[in-house]
Parts: sequence; structure tokens; C-alpha cells
Amino acid sequence: MPSPAAPSALVSWSGGKDSCLAMWRARQAGVAVHRLITAMDESGASSRSHGLAPELLRAQAGALGLELQFYQASWKTYEERFIGALRAARADGFTHAIFGDIDLLPHREWEEKVCAAASLEASLPLWNEPREKLVQEFLASGFKAVVACVNGNHLGEEFCGREFDDAFLASLPPGVDACGENGEFHTFVYDGPAFARPLALRRGAKLRYQAPPELGGAVYYFQSLQAA
Repeated sequence: MPSPAAPSALVSWSGGKDSCLAMWRARQAGVAVHRLITAMDESGASSRSHGLAPELLRAQAGALGLELQFYQASWKTYEERFIGALRAARADGFTHAIFGDIDLLPHREWEEKVCAAASLEASLPLWNEPREKLVQEFLASGFKAVVACVNGNHLGEEFCGREFDDAFLASLPPGVDACGENGEFHTFVYDGPAFARPLALRRGAKLRYQAPPELGGAVYYFQSLQAA
């Protein structure tokens, strides 16, 4: 547990490339990162947006040498539950919350709002940098990731489960962002300089999910992943 007197940070953690690069940059800048916090669905069976199993996220956090805490929430209760997790972290002596957002201003404004409600400072290490530059930094640093989810409005099922690498980026259709910052796809990081050891992954079936009309109605494809 961090000392209340020392600046210390948690990461709003998806398990994907942007939150991982934000964490890595913060560490490289001398920030003491101690905790990851991840939103799960109401059942606790999978993470929000990325659809990752808790066992997989625990294995990832273990390889990173970081504490991991979950909170369960519906989309309606997401903000309330997230503020609760931030307030608990503040009570434990944390002072900063790190986010992997790049340039979507409504996201930053929301993050600053919820952090203010918990008396934490929001930190966005990737903010306002070119998306392509960040992707190349992620890969050049030695991080490795798999595409865990795709939005069928932007990408076909065949993109789901692929390695996130130069070949994947080169095959993206026109208009699809290299960072997936517009919700086109999500990733799971399994190796890199922050890892004590790589995670060996087993790929299961691809799952199809159709969002309800109030959430846009898009079809999503998820790659089932397990730590081997």
C-alpha cells in the first residue's frame, strides 16, 4: 500500500494498449503506479467494453506486478460505481488516476469530473499526441497485443483475434483509426517491457453480441481468451 505522503497512482485499466502505454509512460516518468481498477459487467464474468474474463486480467496484472481491483456496474451505474472505487483508492492514500484517452474531449472532461468527486488528480499521459505515433511507440517499445473485440460496423469478424501488429494496421479499411479510438476495436496486451513474463494465451471461440438499440444496436465480435 502506498504511503499517504508519497504521490501514487492507480490506472483505469481496460487491459488494452492505450491504458498499458499510459501506465508505462507514467512509470518511465517516475510515477509510482500501484493499482489497476477495471469495470466488470453486472455478473462480474467479463470486463466492460473489452469482454475479458477476470482470470485473464488477474494473470495480466500478476505479470505486471500490480494490484488489480474490480468493480461491477451496469452502464447506468457505471459513473457511481467508478467514483466509489476512486474514493476507496483515495482513502488508501492514492493521489492520481491515470487514463489512456488520447484526444476525445468529452472523455477527458468526464474523467476530470469523477476524479474531482474523489479528490484525485486525473492524469492523461497520451493526451493530444498523434494516434499513429502512439501506435508505433507501443509496437517499437516491444509491447504485444491481440485484438480482443471488433465493432462490426467498422470491421469484419476476421479482424477479431488477430495480432495487433504492422500487418493488422496495414490491413485496416480506410476510415478505421489505427488506435481504434472511435470504438472500432479493442485489444489485450500480453507481453512487453512492463511484463515480468509474457502471458501464453489460448484462443477459444469467437462470440457474437448485438448491442440493444439504446446502446447503438451494433454487432460486436469478441475473441475468447484464456491464460494458458
